[in-house]
Amino acid sequence: MVAALSLVVALLLSTSALAQPIKRDEIFAYLAKNGPKRGTDKAPVTLIEFSDFQCSFCRKFWQTTLPLLDKKYISPGKVRFIYRHFTVLGKPSEVAAQAAECAGEQGKFWEYHDKLFASAGFPLAFTGGKLKSYAKELGLKSQAFNQCLDSGKQLKKVEGETAIGAFLGARGTPAFFLNGQLLVGAQPFEVFEAVIEKELKKPASAEKMKP
Repeated sequence: MVAALSLVVALLLSTSALAQPIKRDEIFAYLAKNGPKRGTDKAPVTLIEFSDFQCSFCRKFWQTTLPLLDKKYISPGKVRFIYRHFTVLGKPSEVAAQAAECAGEQGKFWEYHDKLFASAGFPLAFTGGKLKSYAKELGLKSQAFNQCLDSGKQLKKVEGETAIGAFLGARGTPAFFLNGQLLVGAQPFEVFEAVIEKELKKPASAEKMKP
């Protein structure tokens, strides 16, 4: 399994060979550079979330903790927040993640991300028809979005990120890596606050997780 995960990581990093094992720092550098993010690249702290749109604890984090993190740390430029897929709750999760990436092709990943979590509590929220209707509601170009979703072109990306999350030690959702430190579960804001403040006090924190 490790070999397969290394292969996925290598492909995502566009390496031509696996002659040398990929280091965790290289993986985090890739995760920090590519993918949907909020905040500035110059932020001294990087927080990466591995999440599943069907996960109720992920939805709780989105509802209660993320807005507080955004207000105190992300918007002021102290934390860069990155979202990555960890689709462990079945096919609907996988398809919803692909839909979010299709929305991202039109510059609206975060709007679609928010729409998915807002809709997650309703029955059949992640059917193909529903996912396409969300795109229409958000003003996306329906034909392009529908073609993207139906083609499955984002599936490898979603599968690859899920594999990377497992490779790094994530065993459930949500899982977070704060400057490389694993935090498991929808922790309250105070837990994130304590770790972030500790990182901000480190002289070398500004050098960590740069793209």
